[in-house]
Amino acid sequence: MNRYSRFPLHPRHLQWALIVLVSLLPTGCGVYSFTGISLSPEIKSIAIANFYNNAGNGPANLSQTLTEELRDYYQNNSPLSITSPDGDLLVSGTIMGYDVTPVAPSGDAQASLNRLSIRVQVKFVNNFDETKNFESQFSHYADFPQEQTLSQVEAGLIEVIFERIVYDVFNKTVADW
Repeated sequence: MNRYSRFPLHPRHLQWALIVLVSLLPTGCGVYSFTGISLSPEIKSIAIANFYNNAGNGPANLSQTLTEELRDYYQNNSPLSITSPDGDLLVSGTIMGYDVTPVAPSGDAQASLNRLSIRVQVKFVNNFDETKNFESQFSHYADFPQEQTLSQVEAGLIEVIFERIVYDVFNKTVADW
């Protein structure tokens, strides 16, 4: 009795069939990538305008830092080319809030934790599908102990907060989340 007689297909044929099947799976659901980006094939570029700082406080380079963080994230995590001033997609916005508030009162009438919050208004325009356009606020915060001053921790907190805001903006604009 032949060792392959129990199987209607030779194991090599099964191997090739499995490879073909697996290679076809990612293309079955439209344009999608493992980074989570869901864009039409005709979209090739994005323009990210300089953000404005209407918060009235914070470091002088706050809006420039946010703008550069957004550009870097799109450059590194999408196939889109960064253009200026026009692109297939347009992102612009304003920093609306930069606030420090006490959040964890302690027994001696002082806060044991303070919170830095940043709020950003973002406008998104998709020149190929206006149903994707939006204007939305994004905000995040980071806490720091009362024993530290804002100037001691400000740069690190801004980095953490902007990382979260940029991630949220990216997901809402090109990942359809």
